[in-house]
Amino acid sequence: MRRFRTCRRGILVGLLLMGLASCVSAGPDGAAESHKVFVVRHAEKQAGSDPQLTALGQARAEALADLLVDQNIEAIWSSDTTRTRNTAQPLADRLGLVVMTYDPFDLDALAALLKSQRHNALVVGHSNTIAETVTALGADAGAPVGDDEFDRLYTVEITPDAAVAAIAQYGPEAGLR
Repeated sequence: MRRFRTCRRGILVGLLLMGLASCVSAGPDGAAESHKVFVVRHAEKQAGSDPQLTALGQARAEALADLLVDQNIEAIWSSDTTRTRNTAQPLADRLGLVVMTYDPFDLDALAALLKSQRHNALVVGHSNTIAETVTALGADAGAPVGDDEFDRLYTVEITPDAAVAAIAQYGPEAGLR
């Protein structure tokens, strides 16, 4: 009988802790206290002024969609170029979302919007804007992005008090240059 009480008490304590954890993970209005913004450069591109993706770039865009489809993304942002939209579109198609455009010359405005919306989002930019986007979100972007680097994936975790970026590689041939 004593074992049963101890087990029952353990179950009750476990349920209580789970309930408290759910209170900590959501704010007073029920919104999540933290959210993630995924930031990537467009995938490999063809030559030209507003080029399409190469076959490898298309494969990378599909790999990005595979990777992020289960991340509860509610918004997808792209600069207004063919290569960035084509990188974002496979995930948008899978999630039934519209790719929205942002001004790459006003990253502070984009960052303010992403912070205030408090939901997971994807931002597709360029080699000269993705690190700046991460910095505008309040996180350390690390080393500059090389012009030949297409596989860097920033995951920026945003809380009310801070933003922290993790850097990973994704896609076919990730890390190979």
